[in-house]
Parts: sequence; structure tokens; C-alpha cells
Amino acid sequence: MECEIDERWKLVDRIAEETVTYGDGKTTLKDAIAELTVKPLTGLPIALAVLYGFWSFFSAFAGFFTDGFFVRLFDNHWLPWLQGVFPGKGSWYYFILVGDPAAGNSFEAFGMLTSGLFVAIGIVLPAITAFYLYLIILEDSGYMPRLAVLIDTLLHKIGLHGFAIVPMILSLGCNVPGVAATRTLQTKKQRFMMITLLAIFIPCGAQLGVIFSLIPEFAGIILLYLLIGFIFFGFILHKVIPGKSPEILIDIPPYRTPSLENVSKKLWVRTKGFFTTAIPFVLLGVGLVNVLYLGGVIDWLAEALGPLLTTWFGVPKETVGPLVAGFLRKDLAVAQLSAIEMTKYQLISSVVLVNLYFPCIATFIMMMKEGSERGVRGVLEILGGSLLVLATVLFIWGGLLHLIWIMMGVA
Repeated sequence: MECEIDERWKLVDRIAEETVTYGDGKTTLKDAIAELTVKPLTGLPIALAVLYGFWSFFSAFAGFFTDGFFVRLFDNHWLPWLQGVFPGKGSWYYFILVGDPAAGNSFEAFGMLTSGLFVAIGIVLPAITAFYLYLIILEDSGYMPRLAVLIDTLLHKIGLHGFAIVPMILSLGCNVPGVAATRTLQTKKQRFMMITLLAIFIPCGAQLGVIFSLIPEFAGIILLYLLIGFIFFGFILHKVIPGKSPEILIDIPPYRTPSLENVSKKLWVRTKGFFTTAIPFVLLGVGLVNVLYLGGVIDWLAEALGPLLTTWFGVPKETVGPLVAGFLRKDLAVAQLSAIEMTKYQLISSVVLVNLYFPCIATFIMMMKEGSERGVRGVLEILGGSLLVLATVLFIWGGLLHLIWIMMGVA
């Protein structure tokens, strides 16, 4: 394999000698900016500024539409109207569809047509729209390949290369396209590592939207802990899993001004699937959890798993309900957690736990699809290996956070 890579580089050198003409060129402003964004000394501060800009834009955009429009629409108009006209108040189907008849806001009602629609449309939709809009502008401007070059050295420490930043950033929008984008990685080892790390440590845009909207003061701690876990366990997987991590050539286009037409088309393509996939899953998640509550299943699971949750992870046993919902939609799970009475340290631990414990069903199906291209053995390798790593990470990384709180004297 190493010989093949050496031959490729020799071929590249020969082609370059025959085709590239060197001479004095005129440096433009775009050229100067392009140079600054790939050099570590200047590129890293620029990358931090880009991330800060994303955080500010995300918070302002999502907050404006969620708090300024959707909260008022759902709480002042939709919820009172639905509670007044929906028949069977106090019945089981009223509990599933509308929720608590005494609820004063849509979030706390927890019915399919109240909390379900509010979380999906009022919180998640503005969040993913903001995320995709910012990401598309970075893509069309030509910044993303430069970010890949900039982060290449760090990712090589954990057996990946700079282009792995693409599935990572896509996963911040949705883990499903992030998993699909791992096909661009060259080796089976890299693809397995990336799929596993994405499924465990990278929160999707919908989940981020709920975190930023409902518990923004804890978002930094949660994301930092997940990032440290991504690097730490990535390094371990790189050492444990056999295989090579070859270099990759990345085409770096010149900087361009994004066109309004391209940005709007891409934004529509990426957000329209939300209405056909995310919203049904959120509604299904709320309905399923309500049915399990009515059947006593959630209470039984809470009692059965309570000792493990409270002793090892340091979270209340009531987190069982959100964990069940998280298999369908993790953003829904985080929304449920924020409604449970607990300390801020328990809330941080429980949100981290939701992220670590299991991929959502859409990501799970995508992982199966990626493995199925190599037959039954491929499915078993992807799912079996990933779930084994997931269980190990959940037990170690989830329990370690509780231990940190104990050592700080706050648990």
C-alpha cells in the first residue's frame, strides 16, 4: 500500500513538471486572504472568528424566530384554541395528542399536537435553517477546503485527515448526511472510525438548536466535553484498529462571492427533507413516550435503571423517558430533559448522556446502509463494532463526568 502511495506522488511530481509554468504573478486581495486562512498562525484565529460568527448568527437567527414569533404563535393562539376545541379532555387520546389540559405553554403540555409541533417547527426548524445557511455560505465562498487543510495536522493524530472535517460539519446539521459523506474517506479503518465518532460525539443541528434555545448557558461545557471525548477516543481507536491512514489531495478553489440563487436553492434542498422526515419522527416520539407513560413502561424502566442512572451517571431516574424518545429524535430528548427538575450539573450530565448513549433511528439506518454495501459481514462490522465502542464510551465517558462533579464537590 505504501509503495502505491509513493508511486502516486511520483506521478503527481512528473505531471506537475510537465504542465505547471512558474513565473511572477500579481497577488490580489483574494490571494492574500487565501494564504492567511491556511497558515496556522493566522488561520486558527480566523477559524475561531468564523466559529464565533456562526455561534452569534445561530443564536440571533434562531432566537428571533423562536422567541419572537413561534413562542407567541403557539402559546397565545394555537395551544388555547386546541385545548378549547379538542374533545375528550382527560381521556387517554387527549393526553397523547394534546397533553396536559392545564398546561400554560406548548412546551410543557407534551402532546403530539402541542409540544411535538412546537419543538419541530418552533425550535428545530429555525435552528437548522440558520445552520445550513451559514454552512452553505462557507462552502460556496471556498472556505471549507481551507479549513480542511488547516485542521489536517490535528486529525492526523487520530488517524484521519483534513477532509474528515466535511462529514463532521455535515453531522452538525444532521448525522445522516455526515455518515454518508464518510464514503469520501479512503480506507475502511477511517470510515469505521468516522462513522463511530460521529454517531457518539457529534450533536445534530436540531439537537444544538434545542440546547442553544433552552439551556444556552451550558452549551459551551457540553460541546467542549464532547469534543475532548471525540479526540481522546479517536486517538485510542487509531491505535487499536489496524490499518493505514494515507494522505489525501484536496482541491482548494479560489475564493468566490456566493450567489443568492445557489444559496437559496441549496438551502431549500437541505431543509425541505425536514418536513418529511424530522417532523413525523418528533410527533411519533412524543406519541410513543406518552403511550409508554400510560402503559406504565416508563415508570418500570425508571425503577429498573434508576440505580445505574443515579449511582454511576448521577442523573435522575426520570431521564428514562427522554432516553427512550432519543432513539427517535435526540432534539426531542433534550427538550424533555430541560423540563425535568434537576440541578444544572445533572442537566449537563443528562444531555451528554443522551448524545452518547445511542444514535437516533435515522442515523442507525444509515449506518446499516453503509455497511450493507459490503454484505452481511459489512453490516455486522459497522453495527457490532460501533455499538461495542458506543457502550464502552457511554460507560466510561458518561461516568467520568459524574466523577468530575463529585471531585468538584457539586454532585
